[in-house]
Amino acid sequence: MTLAPPQPTASVIIPAHNEERVIARTLEPLASAAERGALDVIVVCNACTDRTADVARAFTGVVIIESDIASKTNALNLGDEHASAWPRIYLDADIVVTEQSIRATASALTAQRWQAARPESEFVTTDTGPIVQAYYRARSRMPSLRQAMWGAGVYGLSEEGHRRLGRFPEVTGDDLWVDRLFSPDEKTVIDTAPVAVRVPRTVSSLIAISRRNLSGARESAPEPTDGHDPGGVLRELLGTVRSPLTAIDAMVYIAIALSTRLARRGRQERWERDDTSRR
Repeated sequence: MTLAPPQPTASVIIPAHNEERVIARTLEPLASAAERGALDVIVVCNACTDRTADVARAFTGVVIIESDIASKTNALNLGDEHASAWPRIYLDADIVVTEQSIRATASALTAQRWQAARPESEFVTTDTGPIVQAYYRARSRMPSLRQAMWGAGVYGLSEEGHRRLGRFPEVTGDDLWVDRLFSPDEKTVIDTAPVAVRVPRTVSSLIAISRRNLSGARESAPEPTDGHDPGGVLRELLGTVRSPLTAIDAMVYIAIALSTRLARRGRQERWERDDTSRR
């Protein structure tokens, strides 16, 4: 008797633009699951001019889609069109996540308790300077940011949650857009092996990425369902101050936020990418 092939427990969609240096690192933890059909893993190469697609093809079971359109959200929509399983996990091409963490996230979404979910995350500040380290220490102390769907490079949607999204609009911050679609009691962070988020190594790169995030926050988007506002962020930040060190961290966070807003004035909007963390 011929056994039926296993049904994937989730589709993992990875948009990739010139990620030759990091795509293998991202795919390696998921390669076994893709090969045996336990996960539907799709890499969408959008306007790549390097060997991203060739590197990804070395992994058996991984589906490769190539597009001439340089757009992350278009790549996400293409991935959705080719995906075969629910829930959907959207993973940045430079983020490393274990199969166990993907399965735990998918399990929470399949149970229909949550519409959006992601694994725990931790910031990797190795080889960064004291200002970058202080910024991310302050950020990691803020409960609302730790519970948000954005900023970790990975999030998942249940089938019902995806119906609320529909198609990804052409926005800068897809994860921020998704986060705003759901109330706090509809989304969760799963207590599992954390995703390692490599942060910008320099202050200038941090400001550039923060500028992109600010652009995404100011785009026409669903109103935050939790009523979160910039004033609330400041109050929450000040509420994390417990010692001289945490006070310094908070001041660094505020200084970076102000520098981001000043740097944004008069600049033409463009996609900001941090290559210092792709190492």
